Amino acid sequence: MKPKLSAYVSDHVAKRLAQAASRPGTNKSAIVDAALDRFLNPERDQSGDAALVRRLDRLSRQLDQMDRDLSITAETIALFVRYYLTITPPLPSGDQHAARALGRERFEMFVAQIGKRVASGGRLVADVMERVSTSNPDLFLRNLEERAPLGQPTAGDKTDPRATKATGEPPEHPPEGREEVGHV
Repeated sequence: MKPKLSAYVSDHVAKRLAQAASRPGTNKSAIVDAALDRFLNPERDQSGDAALVRRLDRLSRQLDQMDRDLSITAETIALFVRYYLTITPPLPSGDQHAARALGRERFEMFVAQIGKRVASGGRLVADVMERVSTSNPDLFLRNLEERAPLGQPTAGDKTDPRATKATGEPPEHPPEGREEVGHV
């Protein structure tokens, strides 16, 4: 025989308890007994909480990695588009048909390569990031620590970031007048 217990609860708790007890297979006594047992013996459920915390930590690390990868990918695409738009001269109207055909062919090859990489599980971004981190581990960390977007100069930088080659060295001839048209 279980001991009987009388307790006073607030109106909103009583309503929630009645609602929970209305489900099939439950009653108020069982709900209150489980709640008091958990409240009075918190070690009993800590293993489940610890597993949940570990999983949330793992998910948080994965989201941070995805955010970093997405940021690098977006910067890479933006830099490529900017470069492409600043160096590609307009085509004469007679060459545009051939250029479109070549563009369609190249695009089909591009899509096929993406399909092959996705099907094989290959990740070009991960491969590139691994190579970059082994050869130049501070490349991305400097600006991330300073809360500046990737590729932006720091307060101590005196060179124009637009006037550097892909190697990080200034070009022989500055790119004057190229980017001013539409601020590409």
